[in-house]
Amino acid sequence: MADYPQHLVHPHRLFDGSEVIIRPIRPEDAAIEQEFVRGLSDDSRYNRFMGQLRELAPRKLQYMTTIDYDQHMALIATVQREGREVEIGVARYVVTPGSESCEFAIAVDDAWQGTGVAGILMLELMAVARSKGLKTMVGFVLSSNHKMLKFCHQLGFECHRELGEGDTISVVKNL
Repeated sequence: MADYPQHLVHPHRLFDGSEVIIRPIRPEDAAIEQEFVRGLSDDSRYNRFMGQLRELAPRKLQYMTTIDYDQHMALIATVQREGREVEIGVARYVVTPGSESCEFAIAVDDAWQGTGVAGILMLELMAVARSKGLKTMVGFVLSSNHKMLKFCHQLGFECHRELGEGDTISVVKNL
């Protein structure tokens, strides 16, 4: 596995002044990743995974936390709570094989939505994708997820409704 990209670990201040750390995920983050997913509201989990789930199955959890930092990048936002690190958001991309494009996904803990953490995660993720030579970032958003569609629009993504894909909208941004 690739070396941990320590240069991508950055502290940030949110709108309210609280500090978060944005950093690449590590295999040993499996517990805080699972706790994060369990803590999402049913709506947030459905919007992120486009299905009903309560937690990540062991193989899915391993896939989400054991990454190569090249073809698959995941940045998490963490805060300190009672002396331990707590994950409050995650943004990731996976490169489409044989292309200069990647597919992204993002989720932010319900209590932290609207704080600026999603924007920080996405801007950092897009910068990493650019640095890897990727040219396009795409995502698939449920048409009912108005907050995410507005967020993508604010970040400069173009929205396209795919024929035959009535419940999802593809969002595309040239990097």
